[in-house]
Amino acid sequence: MTDARFDDYTNLAIEMRDNGVAILTLDRPAKRNALDVATIDELVRFFSSAHRDGVRAVVLTGAGDHFCAGLDLVEHWKADRSPDEFMHVCLRWHEAFNKMEYGGVPVIAALKGAVVGGGLELASAAHVRVMDQSTYFALPEGQRGIFTGGGATIRVSDLIGKSRMIDMILMGRVYQGQEAVDLGLAQYITDGSSFDMAVELADRAAANLPLTNFAICSAVSHLNNMSAMDAAYAEAVVAGVVNTQPAARERLEAFANKTGARVRPNN
Repeated sequence: MTDARFDDYTNLAIEMRDNGVAILTLDRPAKRNALDVATIDELVRFFSSAHRDGVRAVVLTGAGDHFCAGLDLVEHWKADRSPDEFMHVCLRWHEAFNKMEYGGVPVIAALKGAVVGGGLELASAAHVRVMDQSTYFALPEGQRGIFTGGGATIRVSDLIGKSRMIDMILMGRVYQGQEAVDLGLAQYITDGSSFDMAVELADRAAANLPLTNFAICSAVSHLNNMSAMDAAYAEAVVAGVVNTQPAARERLEAFANKTGARVRPNN
């Protein structure tokens, strides 16, 4: 459904569904959804208020045939920025992606076509990534004479390891298909529509309690940044809050009474 709060977005198309799932579409298909300054600003704006606005989950996708081809290199070339200016562009990217990762709202990325450079940095800030058979991943910065500035050294390294990340950017290596899933670039692969699967997963996540999702999609990342001793303490504190929330009692009662859904193997 349309929402007046999102009418003045230019590079993002936003649809709110009745269950609180937001469909967030990068809407620059002629540029393969490359990220310019204006798009990053809109991502910061959306994710700054998503939780307060009652968004239960986000499906992040791209218009056209590609998810995102990364930094808008034409804009960057024309801007001819100083080192200081581009440093602040990069910091704005980090602000956007940190708000995604730490914001407490599940973000499911529906990947297709190019997930390249900054597009991979964007995808790696999502909590769940679904790819289709057209999806390919690359970090071509080495061949462009530039360096990653949106978190590849942090998040992509975390997903696939430092050595593979260095290989990707140094050699321009491209990953596709099951190999990409096996490395950790995506958690799901489908022969059909990545968008359809992402919506299905977002609907499932949106059915969880919001406070539980907030802990999953915020606390886990924070805990991984801590020492083991500090993380154990912080985890106990988070569990103390989340596991005693009044809204959980009905679900716990259903489990105790054996009326709730049981965990079963897929087969």
